[in-house]
This record gives sequence, C-alpha cells and structure tokens, in this order.
Amino acid sequence: MPNHRLILTIAVLFPHALAAQRSIEYDISFPNAANHEARVVMIVRGITPGQPVEARMSRSSPGRYGASSFGKNVYDVTATDGRGRALKISRPDTHGWTLRKHDGTVRISYTVWGDRIDGSYLSIDHAHAHMNMPATFMYVPSMVSVPIKLTIHPLSGWKIATQLAPTRDPLVFTAPNYQWFMDSPTEVGPLTMRTWSETHNGKASTWRIAMHHLGTEAQLDSFTVMGRRVVDEAIAVWGAPAGYDLGTYTFIIDYLPWASGDGMEHRNSTIISSSRAGLNDQTRRVSALGTFSHEFFHSWNMERLRSKEIEPFDFARENMSGELWLGEGFTNYYGPLIIRRAGFYSNDAFLRELSGEIIGTINSPARKHGSPVDMSRQAPFFDGGAASDPTNRQNTFISYYTWGSVVAMGLDLTLREKYGKSLDEYMRRLWKNYGSHQSPAFAPSRPYTLANLRDELGALTGDSQFANSFFARYVEGRDVPDFATLLEPAGIRLVVDSVEKPYLGASMDDDTTRVFINWSQEGGSMYDAGISSGDLVYSIDDIPTPSMDSLNAVVARHKIGDVVKADVEQCRMRHTVPMTIRGRREMKIATYESLGLPVTPKVLEFRKSWLESKL
Repeated sequence: MPNHRLILTIAVLFPHALAAQRSIEYDISFPNAANHEARVVMIVRGITPGQPVEARMSRSSPGRYGASSFGKNVYDVTATDGRGRALKISRPDTHGWTLRKHDGTVRISYTVWGDRIDGSYLSIDHAHAHMNMPATFMYVPSMVSVPIKLTIHPLSGWKIATQLAPTRDPLVFTAPNYQWFMDSPTEVGPLTMRTWSETHNGKASTWRIAMHHLGTEAQLDSFTVMGRRVVDEAIAVWGAPAGYDLGTYTFIIDYLPWASGDGMEHRNSTIISSSRAGLNDQTRRVSALGTFSHEFFHSWNMERLRSKEIEPFDFARENMSGELWLGEGFTNYYGPLIIRRAGFYSNDAFLRELSGEIIGTINSPARKHGSPVDMSRQAPFFDGGAASDPTNRQNTFISYYTWGSVVAMGLDLTLREKYGKSLDEYMRRLWKNYGSHQSPAFAPSRPYTLANLRDELGALTGDSQFANSFFARYVEGRDVPDFATLLEPAGIRLVVDSVEKPYLGASMDDDTTRVFINWSQEGGSMYDAGISSGDLVYSIDDIPTPSMDSLNAVVARHKIGDVVKADVEQCRMRHTVPMTIRGRREMKIATYESLGLPVTPKVLEFRKSWLESKL
C-alpha cells in the first residue's frame, strides 16, 4: 500500500521533482541481464532549442577518490529529439557525447555493461542489478540542479532498495538534483528486508537492511539484532542520528560468493558487498559488523561532517583532500570501538583490530616521506585509482585509514588522561559547529578546513597550545603518539623486545630453487644491499636458500651488523652482493591480564569509560 504521508512529504521537499520544465528522466530495463547488460533511456527536457547538449559518464564516484572510466562500458548510443528525429552524435572525448539541432528535448538511449559487485561499479546478472549510479547513468553538466525521475523495470521476483524518494508508483523514484541522485546506490533483486524505527529528541528515524544473500531468515534476524545494537552505540557517540533527508537510512548488502569485498558510504545509505562475510554463524556475523559499523559512522563523518576540499564532489575528476585522516581514519578507529561498546568484541579482539595499525605505523619508513595530511592527498592514487606501472608504496605510503585511526586513538587517550574529556566530545563539537549545518539542496553548508579542526580541539581543551602542538606533530608532522605511555592507564602495554632480531624487510615468495623478491623496505637488510623487486636469491654465504623458510633460517643465525654474501640474480645477471644484517625490535600490544599483571579498580574504571556501552 502506498505511503501517502511519505509521498506528501516528498512533494513538499522536492516541489518540482515529479513535474518540471527543466528535468531529466531515466528509464532502465534489463532485457539481457544474463550477459550483464542494461538498456537505459535518458530524456532531457527544457534545453534551449538548438543549443549543444553534452551528456557524460562520470570519472569518479562518491566515497572513492581516484578516477574511473565508466564510459568504457557504454555503447550503442543513439539519440532523437522530442519529435523523434534522429540526432547526430559527436564525441568530444572518451567520456562525453554531444548533440545538436534538437527541439529542446533530447532522448538518449544506450546500453551499459557491468559485472563487478562492489561500491563503485555496476553489476547485472541472472540474480540482480547492483547499480552504483555514476557507473550506470549519463549526466548533463549544464543541468546538475534539475529534478530527476528514475523508472526501473525489474525482472520477475526482484525488489528495489534505494535511498531515492519513492512515488505512488513503486517502480518510479525521484531525486532533487544530480548530486543527490548520483549518491543513491540502488539494488534490484531478490532482497530480504528488515526495518525498525526509533525516536531521538522528538524526531523519528527509520533504518532498513536490504539483504541479498544465500542464508536463512533466522540468520538475517540475528544479524539485524546485532546491527541495531551497533546503530544505537554509534548514535550514542554523536547524540542523535545524522538526520536522514527522508527520515530513512538503508543498508544495502550483498553477501554473495561472487561479490567483491567493499563498503561505500552514502548520504542516506551504504552499499556493502563481500564473498566471505556470510551470516552462517555468530563468528561470521560478528565479522560482518566491521564494515557495517564503519560505513554507518560515515553517515555523520564524511557525508555531513565534510572537508571543504571535497565539497561539492566533482564527478569529472579525482577528488583530493588533506583531511581523510579524519574522515576515513577516525571512522576506522570508531568502527571497532563501537563494536566493542556494543558487546560483540572483547578487549583483546578490539586491540587486535588496532594493534597492527599502531605497530605498522610506528615501523613504517613512509613516515620519513610524509604526514597523515600528505597520505590523505595520495588517495586518488590508491583508492580506486588503477595504473599498470608499479609504485613504491611500501616505502612511501601509509593508508590514511591506518594512520588516521592511530591519530584518533592517540588523541582519544590523550584527551581522557590529560583533560578528562574524550574523542566523542570532540566529534560532537565538530558535528555541532559543522556537520549539523546542511543546505536545502541536501549538502553540507559548512564544510571544515584543517585550521577549523585544530581550533576546535583548542576550544574543547581550553588549551590552544596543546592543539597546535598535537596537529604540528601528529597530523601535519610525522610523529606517532606515545602509546607506551598512553595505553598504561587502560591496563594495556606496548611491549618492545629488548633485543633486536635480524630483519630482512622484504616481501618474498618461494620460486622452486630460489626466493623471489617482490619488494624491499627502507631500513631492512635487503633494501640497504640493493636487493629489490624482481631479484632472485639463491644462497647466503654459499648455503642454498630454496625457500623463504630456509632464507630466514640462515639469516637468523647471524648477529646484527654481520656482513653476508648473497648470491643474487638481478636483471638476468647473477652475482654476489654483500648484505649487512639490519635489526629491528619486535613489538606487541597486550592487556595486563594476558601479561599476568594486576588490574586495579582504576584501570577497570578507565576501561569502562572508554570501551563500555554508552547506552
């Protein structure tokens, strides 16, 4: 039965969405779904007659920062005007189609192909149509503010899940503008739905899980109970839901053996896919909460609380921001923290999620080459960016997810210990002063700058000197917070071995009678000896090394500073290379309990404030 109250709300919110002189309508059908094709008709109205019209495919996608080439999967493009006259099509570049001599209306038809289930692309097959909008629909750059209508023709048995506004017709949806439309992923298939509603501060909100999976109803019921707990703990961080434009947030989830693993945030929804995360047992359901928690946190942090450098999002190019350490990295910290607060991670499980991030950042040579801000700006190269030439990322890049989560944890512990405050309070302050301010076009009206983030930290603590120092050292600088000190009040210890062990610092593979080097890392024995990608190691000091285990065993017999002879083939030339054995101290992060140390009431109180439920 149609929700007439919702339809009336949409008419108020989008007064021209259902009928407008200047408008764009899409119609999509799946006559050849078995071969991954959809047929799209796009009708553009209200153009000045005769004025050239350029239709384009996007080069980028919300939540991804690198450039894509969605136009490569568009073909059989034809066009007519409002009277049905065929229009000549020219190609200004590989992503665009230009039309002239029309009567003010243009009707473009094309086929689009897609076969990848993730957050960025289009997938069509026997089972469903999984649509990321920029990978599916053309747009007209000169008409990005006009209302949009989409009609979907599903195959038999398929349902539709989307954040787009519904109408009286269950197959027709609307959007107020191009940005909102492109930010609305849509799944069409044999979906199973779960819905719940809550009221916060007098305002009702609804959450939906639209699941495409091969499991049972009971498994989805169990996962929904867990998901609701995660949603509630996330809301507790911020104080209220993010304020969904139509009152509803949708989790669109594909847990299918042929899916690619991904999660992508959107303003009023997320799209999650995985071939490994099923709902078969409790362990898998807990594992699936990781992406669920991370992406939902983005409904505040990234979707509404947003850097000025990527607002508005530009669909025609890469989008670079120096603040992804906060947008993505802080979210990467809160994802497992919220699962811990919801009761699905133990303290040890929570630490496992973050200890590798901390130790990896401490040890990474990439800190010599840039700061968290610098790493954020490299996102277009590593997040969705594809190139055939290799990179030196093992030496020059730390993911802004990783380093940002390390900064977040360091700041959270510092605020708790030094100021009696928390990162939750900092995030709520950012939300109040920036994220909560949204425009009538459903976009952030007060995006932040790096200076804003620094100033808000100073205002929260009443200590601008601390804020300036923290940002100078850990955000714009290359230091790592002192976790050896910061973790102790929580009864957690950063344990560093007192003795260095031989460290090759290389990624290797067995290669029959020798060892193949994938890459070597600065500070390691191999890097300093000039042994790098593509090299083959046959022996050390005339002792054959037919495997990685044998190579490591030979090196382990030596002391730090020893010089050994490596029999190496480099660029088809086999020769002996002197290699000085470098060392590194191993680290681990562990709770006092696991180390046999006493846990005091003060430690337990600190843990409760940090890690326990806020409900």
